[in-house]
Amino acid sequence: MKKILIVNSNYYKDISNNLVLSAKNILKALNFKVFIIDVPGVHEIPITIKKNIKKFDAFIALGCVIKGQTPHFDLICSSTFNAIMKLSIDFSKPIGNGIVTTFNLKQAQARSKKLNNKKPNKGSEAAKAVISMLNNEPKKI
Repeated sequence: MKKILIVNSNYYKDISNNLVLSAKNILKALNFKVFIIDVPGVHEIPITIKKNIKKFDAFIALGCVIKGQTPHFDLICSSTFNAIMKLSIDFSKPIGNGIVTTFNLKQAQARSKKLNNKKPNKGSEAAKAVISMLNNEPKKI
């Protein structure tokens, strides 16, 4: 049975709780062993994944960053996303990135709704991406 670690930035608790719930429901329905670690912000996600890289088959990064008046948003998002991608490539481990990046709280809420008919919840999207990568084996043609 594959083990997946969800690393959740709980800075925006209402947003991240919905993301975690959606990801967890999909993974549990398919009998994955699911673990979670909460971190204070998205910038702490890559180091948490790195510390646990050998213990799990895949990872899901969840959280939310909302743009403010300064370049902080751009710096945090860029460095975090680059670090997540580097970890995935360096260790050949799937990492689903379900970090919501928006200009305002209303957009973040729309992307993290438990049931959203227009767009899937970003937590469930990240879980589906990881499942797809774990199941992606070469096929004889």
